Amino acid sequence: MGLSKDSTGARAVGGQLVIEKKNPGDLVLALAGNPNVGKSTVFNALTKMHQHTGNWPGKTVTNAQGRCVHKGQGYVLVDLPGCYSLLAHSAEEEVAREFLCSGRADATIVVCDATCLERNLNLVLQILEITPKVVVCVNLLDEARRKQVEVDLPKLSELLGVPVVGAAARGGEGLSELMEKAGEQARAHTARPPLPCPGPESEDEAAARTVYRAEEIARQVVKRGQNGYSNRDRAWDRILTGKLTGFPIMLLLLLGIFWLTITGANYPSALLSTALFSLGDRLRELLTWLGSAPWLTGLLIDGVYRTLSWVVSVMLPPMAIFFPLFTLLEDLGYLPRVAFNLDKCFQCCGACGKQSLTTAMGFGCNAAGVVGCRIIDSPRERLIAMLTNSFVPCNGRLPMLITLITLFFAGAAGGFGGSLLSALMLLGVILLGVGMTLLISKFLSATLLKGVPSSFTLELPPYRRPQVGKVIVRSVFDRTLFVLGRAAAVAAPAGLVIWLLANITVGGSTLLSLCAGFLDPFARLFGLDGVILLAFILGLPANEIVIPLIVMAYTSGGALTELTDLTALRALLVDNGWTWLTALCTLLFGLMHWPCSTTCMTIKKESGSLKWTAIAFLLPTVCGLALCFLVASAARLLGAV
Repeated sequence: MGLSKDSTGARAVGGQLVIEKKNPGDLVLALAGNPNVGKSTVFNALTKMHQHTGNWPGKTVTNAQGRCVHKGQGYVLVDLPGCYSLLAHSAEEEVAREFLCSGRADATIVVCDATCLERNLNLVLQILEITPKVVVCVNLLDEARRKQVEVDLPKLSELLGVPVVGAAARGGEGLSELMEKAGEQARAHTARPPLPCPGPESEDEAAARTVYRAEEIARQVVKRGQNGYSNRDRAWDRILTGKLTGFPIMLLLLLGIFWLTITGANYPSALLSTALFSLGDRLRELLTWLGSAPWLTGLLIDGVYRTLSWVVSVMLPPMAIFFPLFTLLEDLGYLPRVAFNLDKCFQCCGACGKQSLTTAMGFGCNAAGVVGCRIIDSPRERLIAMLTNSFVPCNGRLPMLITLITLFFAGAAGGFGGSLLSALMLLGVILLGVGMTLLISKFLSATLLKGVPSSFTLELPPYRRPQVGKVIVRSVFDRTLFVLGRAAAVAAPAGLVIWLLANITVGGSTLLSLCAGFLDPFARLFGLDGVILLAFILGLPANEIVIPLIVMAYTSGGALTELTDLTALRALLVDNGWTWLTALCTLLFGLMHWPCSTTCMTIKKESGSLKWTAIAFLLPTVCGLALCFLVASAARLLGAV
């Protein structure tokens, strides 16, 4: 098998997927299967691409395609969204059904989970009614052996009438044979044409028939050992999803992740900051030696480079810790349990339980959470999920929240106590965000988006041993560096703009001071100041740069000075009038304010409406300002400042 770099994704023209062949003789293979059967792992192993996979359902929402070569023959693999049936009407199932019914695939590979084959066979039988050119890939044989589950592959092939190949895609087992059989099916000439896709009027009968056939086939080919895997999984589920234990364990795990992130990030952040700012001094000397004009040196070093240095030193260490830990929970299979625990909360708010999944995605990136809302079938409930996703803090806001908590509320404790208190406060802030998500979802479902919440099936996948090495590599390259690169891309021009504002004078005052002074009376009502509010406005491209912009605005001449530790940063803020109330209001507004520009553009694309994009922009902003006003007013009335 080989790799083709020219086909890295799927695009649609006129609503139809475009198959991107490198050579006219390439054969097209559709890759179908239930969620959480390792379908994307098979796709990645064959194409050497890196589509994100995870041990929970709902990962693949749109088609992706890649290319591989086996024994000189080129293949285009189309990874269809995971679905349980071709008869339902969810977005992912409609996408899969439309492509399979189009007849543009030369053959279809249906990936199944060897540990729960009965559930998967329902989809296999439905696909066999559409096309006879099918190869069944019974994946996860390594897990099946560990859990004492045996599958009679020859018998299964005999009963289905199509080739069946056993595989363990994570280790590459069976993939060569899979491509061999798929190629034979794709090149075969069959006399039986594909059957028409079943219509809505026959769905109930067709579903009942395939379920019964699937049960009969599974009974003949699957043999389980005495110590079944399900008893162990159910025992864990009774603990992790129990009424008395589910939420406390969830909170403790989140607290542990936050504590490790805060504790582990401080030292490398200081080292990175010192190293990068020192390099900046050497670059300044080089530009001076080359005869660079002072304004150009200031623009490049004080504006662009120092802002980039700050973003990297503040963001990289927390992300390098948080993302791998979060991905380990995902790989283990715990995140679907979190969604299960939160499902009833969202149902009570008139929203879809799947919103719990998209909310969890929002902790990594709100734009990704908005895209994930495609898994919600109801347009009304999908809109609620999109409009409220920004109430949970994405990774771009977490460093800012951690910094403010450490500086003004937990830093005095120091050591283990200080980091634990920081983690507790961060957990409280995040719970506030989740609570606001539920509250606003309830408000929307009772006003602008009235309706009855729909039901859905949430699969709890089996617990799996995390692939620690792959988790670290994937989280660093797919998440950490991606988010860091996005932040750096907007930090450079933002640093340039803020430097210009801080160094161009009009009537004896800099543009920065004029803008901040104009906003200051309004900002004071909410416990902020003009510089803070201006930094949030200029930070619209990415939340990661809000704190760097505040620091740059406070320093003389708009240059971001070297702050080698948090003590120096706190002293700078206090010297510019910050109190605990300023820090608290900035913290609350950092949690709840307008989404970043990337998220806004994603909402516009997904909703197709400027009106809903504007509402998504205003909802968290109004809530954040209202909360800051209440807190600031209460503190002033009580004489606490």
